[in-house]
Amino acid sequence: MSAELSHHYANLGEVRLHYVTAGSGPALVLIHGWPQSWFMWRGIIPALAQHYRVIAVDMRGLGDSSRPYAGYDTSTVSNDIWRLLTEVLGEQSFLVGAHDWGGPVAFALAAQHREAVRAMAILDVPVPGDGTPLAGMARWHYGFHSELDLPEALVAGREALYLNWAFDKAAARPDAISAEARQEYIRTYAQPGAMRAGFNYYRALAQDVEDHQRYLAQGKLEMPILVYGGGDAKSGRANAALESWQRVGSHVSGGVADGCGHWIAEERPQWVAERFVEFFASVQA
Repeated sequence: MSAELSHHYANLGEVRLHYVTAGSGPALVLIHGWPQSWFMWRGIIPALAQHYRVIAVDMRGLGDSSRPYAGYDTSTVSNDIWRLLTEVLGEQSFLVGAHDWGGPVAFALAAQHREAVRAMAILDVPVPGDGTPLAGMARWHYGFHSELDLPEALVAGREALYLNWAFDKAAARPDAISAEARQEYIRTYAQPGAMRAGFNYYRALAQDVEDHQRYLAQGKLEMPILVYGGGDAKSGRANAALESWQRVGSHVSGGVADGCGHWIAEERPQWVAERFVEFFASVQA
């Protein structure tokens, strides 16, 4: 099973977004995490493209999108995606799949455009500002990445070492992220400004919490939301991801992806594709 992938760029003024499309039908936007790019979805795009117009976007600063100096809070990043979908691609309603940092961005997108986002499927990430202490969501690297200038200085020229460590640490098995994928991610994150952009997502966390709590004051999200956490106790978030989204959404289902760490879409791509297709089909029924 294969799908013809088309690469595109959209100039939105402050940022130039790279995105990949495949298939036709209702729009489904896929939002990646750190330290990945659209490429993390390659294993499930063929199955999704049989049913949907798949749009896998590189978030600002990451992948092959441009790297503005600022604007890495989820509200701004989600507005990039909103503009891509509505202004460039002409989509007024759509489905969302997201992983890691893509999840908080998806939350901000849905919270600001509640009628447009029809349903979301989220992998292994909680929502900053869900009402629990931020420390409960953070792992050690949140603090490291949030420090100004220091992480850039320490990883400069050592991007492959740092990223390979991260891929191994957050995986249920050593080969979770293939050599091909590692090479692709390192290619993009070793570009000038890419690691800084990635760290800036973490530096915007306090702003994200404030923004998300303001959105939640308008009420919980009402669209159907599917959430799976990685089942490996050392590298996945297990039920913590589902429980976080249940605090911010009224119709949240899901559970634990057995045999997975953090990189669920790459560790069990066929399983993820089946869950996404099944869930989105039930939403449309």
